Amino acid sequence: MEIVMTGAGGSEVLEVSTVDAPAPGRGEVRVRAAASGVSFAEVQMLRRRYPMQPKFPFVPGYDLVGTVTELGDGVSGVRVGDRVAAMTRTGAWRTHVVVPASSVVPVPAELDPGVAAAVVMNGVTAWQLAARVRPGQTVLVHGAAGGVGSLLVQLAVRAGARVLGTASAPKHDLVRSLGAAPIDYRAGDVPAQVRALAPTGVDVVFDHLGGSSLSDSYSVLADGGVLINYGSATTLHDEGHWLRPYVGTIRRFTGWWLSRLVGRARGRRARFYYVKQGAAFTSALTEVFALTAAGVLTPAIAERFPLSEAAKALGLLVSGEASGKVVLEA
Repeated sequence: MEIVMTGAGGSEVLEVSTVDAPAPGRGEVRVRAAASGVSFAEVQMLRRRYPMQPKFPFVPGYDLVGTVTELGDGVSGVRVGDRVAAMTRTGAWRTHVVVPASSVVPVPAELDPGVAAAVVMNGVTAWQLAARVRPGQTVLVHGAAGGVGSLLVQLAVRAGARVLGTASAPKHDLVRSLGAAPIDYRAGDVPAQVRALAPTGVDVVFDHLGGSSLSDSYSVLADGGVLINYGSATTLHDEGHWLRPYVGTIRRFTGWWLSRLVGRARGRRARFYYVKQGAAFTSALTEVFALTAAGVLTPAIAERFPLSEAAKALGLLVSGEASGKVVLEA
């Protein structure tokens, strides 16, 4: 079985298709998928707003957890029966997925597949972002109840930071339970709410919203602070070419860079981040799995759906009502 995104629109454009299990090629392994995450990338793909937009029709699915069932020629270091995870960007919403053997990461036996899937892409993103946090800093996490944000809050608190987190009011109890002070973005004037809690500003802002939110995030930085932009959620419904919102972002970043160049930025900086495959990803996911297995890191799972109900799962994420990660289970 596989889930096919047939075109732009709402979650109703997802179709369930029956296909034969693919055979792995040289250097590849076939994985019987047990769980996969639903991410904001798929929401963007529905709107043709994803920066690396595949052509319709295609099979979505950014990551997966499962069991190796067949090896291609030339594969070493992986065996049939191994529990593994991989980041695919697309193609994971299948019962059987072929991936490069070099891209799989072992999954601890004690981890539930859905829990493991909730920390593949999200966990690595949070881990690599949180590497910038230092003890005693004040940090602002946008979307603190989301799949990435909830993990990022936990890691920042573990690093010894004071954490402020934006979320809608119904999600504030979750944010508090993770160790952050909640800020209601729907109440308006987020910068004023931040300054009420941190009058001299914050040392780090993690912003997945993009667009005009970046200016607000930069404005609450303390001297020497850094803004890290890792998404563009607020531009989802923009019209025109998908690249247009990013042009505005580049202009903002260029202006801040020039301000810093002439000594008028008070030491404040702005950076881009995106998760990518490779040795750093493998190392980070191994660490994240270890922390999750030890109970140090707990992913918030909004709901689990069978793979056949991918449209319903994606609809929940589109609604904005999910707290934490939405997971598909095969």
